[in-house]
Amino acid sequence: MLTADFFDAAGRTKYEDIGLSVFSAAPHVRFSALAEHRPEIGPGQLAGANGVIVLTPKVTARSVSQARDLVAVGRFGVGYDSVDIPACTAADVAVFITAGAVDRPVAEATVGWMIALAHHVRAKDQLVRTGNWEARSRYMGRELRDRTLGLVGFGGIARQVLQLLANWGMNPPLVFDPFVDAATVAKLGGRKVELDSLLGESDFVSIHCPLTEQTRGLIGAAQLARMRPSAWLLNTARGGIVDEAALYDALKAGRLAGAALDCFAQEPVTVPPRLAELENVLFAPHCIAWTNELFRDIGRAACQGMVDLSLGKKPRGVVNPEVFEKSSFQEKWRRVCPR
Repeated sequence: MLTADFFDAAGRTKYEDIGLSVFSAAPHVRFSALAEHRPEIGPGQLAGANGVIVLTPKVTARSVSQARDLVAVGRFGVGYDSVDIPACTAADVAVFITAGAVDRPVAEATVGWMIALAHHVRAKDQLVRTGNWEARSRYMGRELRDRTLGLVGFGGIARQVLQLLANWGMNPPLVFDPFVDAATVAKLGGRKVELDSLLGESDFVSIHCPLTEQTRGLIGAAQLARMRPSAWLLNTARGGIVDEAALYDALKAGRLAGAALDCFAQEPVTVPPRLAELENVLFAPHCIAWTNELFRDIGRAACQGMVDLSLGKKPRGVVNPEVFEKSSFQEKWRRVCPR
């Protein structure tokens, strides 16, 4: 099954390519869409399904409470804060993400936003639109050359950012990630530091960690106060990692040069946030990296994960690997996917 938000009212996919061609090589796998889009998947929607690929709905304990035949939830992306992982494990449901499929487009979007912030692209666009040509001298930009990038989280996206910036003449990047050792960071040209040091030394602070109980509110008022007034903050990861009220205060008071936000603590955003009052903030509705290539690659990875499970193989990107150690999961898996 695929959640209904992949499709329009006529049943056509909203996107150019979501990887469904993968199923052409696996005729034993049949797929269909959920009949109705709901913010949270209902237990009845999954009746008889062996797997579900999820775009935006939440997967809760209630969602999997009747998951007799459900083997896996595949998240269309790399974030999984919308999925109750312990509940899925308890219900003998594996959860996997499309690891690696988002790295390039999110990295490109990050670099693009860095340039846009440093060169006042939004403000300069408005000067032309409002006929205010003579004000241009007030908006002198800054090059990326000789600037320092701080990466909060050092997974595939952050590493791709470094590759894209390799020839831009920037200073060696700073990395904060408790799960990556200093030698790995150094091998890729960076320097591992504590969060406070990264915030105080960076011209750009770019967030690339998942939203967990450990990272929720990671960047609050105290952390923002450590940043330089000339620095910019970018968040293409998850809302909730940054305290939006504290960010507003810092930007309003001129304690930060600007910010770019692709994600918010509460989504969807249907009323303009208070941050929208400020001219030095760039926004996107959690889609800054959306490209046809992105959806194709994520879709292929998600569909391949389902095919792998149907063939008795463990897919890439499993976030609750302990479920594979449960005899009850193994029994369900063998029953649903005989091999």
